[in-house]
Amino acid sequence: MSITDVLSADDIAAALQECQDPDIFEPQKFFQTSGLSKMSASQVKDVFRFIDNDQSGYLDEEELKFFLQKFESGARELTESETKSLMAAADNDGDGKIGAEEFQEMVHS
Repeated sequence: MSITDVLSADDIAAALQECQDPDIFEPQKFFQTSGLSKMSASQVKDVFRFIDNDQSGYLDEEELKFFLQKFESGARELTESETKSLMAAADNDGDGKIGAEEFQEMVHS
């Protein structure tokens, strides 16, 4: 599966353009611009599985650091503060990782 199987390449490019500079990544803005927030819960979970590099069923901080690169290989890495902020926004149970349900809830919040 390629991310462009479910999201428009133009929407992804626009979303990445909005956060190309370090420390300006805003998850909700990214989800809206990329089209993720308009997707069904099932489709968002498909994207989650694409982002989950080790297929563990969870996203940890190491995977989140490369979040943008899952949408385009040449995209920048998230900074440490952006990674921690993204984790805090979705990790509802405080276990230090984001499950598919938590990811879907964050995208649709």
